[in-house]
Amino acid sequence: MFTAESIGLLFILVLGMWARSNIVAASAAILLGIRFMRMTSLYPVLERRAVETGLLFLTLGMLVPFAVGKVNMKEVFHSFLTVPGILAVIGGAVATNLNGRGLQLLTNNSHLMMGLIVGSILGIVFWGGMPVGPLMAAGTTYLMLQTLEWVLGWIR
Repeated sequence: MFTAESIGLLFILVLGMWARSNIVAASAAILLGIRFMRMTSLYPVLERRAVETGLLFLTLGMLVPFAVGKVNMKEVFHSFLTVPGILAVIGGAVATNLNGRGLQLLTNNSHLMMGLIVGSILGIVFWGGMPVGPLMAAGTTYLMLQTLEWVLGWIR
């Protein structure tokens, strides 16, 4: 019953619990549950739709202040005329581009996922980070890889 995949998920579960990362631990526990209940036909569905669903709920959570009137639209539009507001727009555009490239990186190199999870846990434990998802970690990894290739290509 304990395959290499189960042991890997169990390892991620323990790491998530150790790092007090409820999201990582719960994800590993759910996938272990699916495996032990022999409902592995759910894996392809999760693989195709879980990221979209997670992003949907993340976006919903971010937009709740608008829905309940905690955010004044006049202040929002005025913020676009400030340096932090302009940088926020640029940051959003850059981040979504990097996230898209990170998704490509993960699609072509799924073996990197464990490194992203371990790195996220290290960031939580040692730097008080927030695990917002593997796409941002993959996007950052993509940026570092591209920078390394550029530097090494430039040095040669």
